[in-house]
Parts: sequence; C-alpha cells; structure tokens
Amino acid sequence: QVQLVESGGGSVEAGGSLRLSCTVFGNTAPWYSMGWFRQVPGKEREGVAAMSSDGRTRLADSVEGRFTISRDSAKNTVYLQMNSLKPEETAMYYCALDPLRATASLRSPNYNHWGQGTQVTVSS
Repeated sequence: QVQLVESGGGSVEAGGSLRLSCTVFGNTAPWYSMGWFRQVPGKEREGVAAMSSDGRTRLADSVEGRFTISRDSAKNTVYLQMNSLKPEETAMYYCALDPLRATASLRSPNYNHWGQGTQVTVSS
C-alpha cells in the first residue's frame, strides 16, 4: 500500500519562500508521475507542478519562474520549492502519485494516491 506524507508547510510573509517535501512509503513499485496540487475551501483542486519518472517537469503558468519541482530518488522524496509567494497562494497543498502514466500531468483525476496535505499560509 502506498502512503504519501507531506511536510514543510507553514506561514510566511508575501515574497517569502517555503520548500515542501513529499515522501513515498510502502509499495516501492515505480511511480510514473508525481504532482503537487493546492486547494482552498470552496474551490477546485489546482495543479501546481508535476514530474514524470523520466525527469520531465510541468508547472502551472501562475507559478512558472517561482516554483521548482525536484526529486531525490534515493529518499523516495519529491520537493516543491516555492519562492516569491503571494497571499492568494494560501491553500492546502497536496502531493499525489500516478502509478500508470509518465505524463507529468496537472490534472488531478490522473492521480490515485494522495497525501494528507500541508497548509501554506502567506500573509500580506
């Protein structure tokens, strides 16, 4: 059974930085895509960044140039480095795993394993 555990959330002022981590536990069968998503109450979950097993990355237009997704395969961990954060990016951030498709998709239906989420709060 696959378990994803996020960490690294917190509170920062606008313009600040955070690095989120997502570690995969359990079934270590190869994953094909890992994604980061965010959601605020009452709104749809939004894809932020994704990485495929062959190293391709995809970023949402709104975070291009400020966020970076990376991985440490030895630690089964994917990171989301977030710089120049904005108050409107306050949300619960989730990581997710797609065990089937190496697409680095930002579409949440592609992912069937999810972490519990980590809160990011950006104050103005």
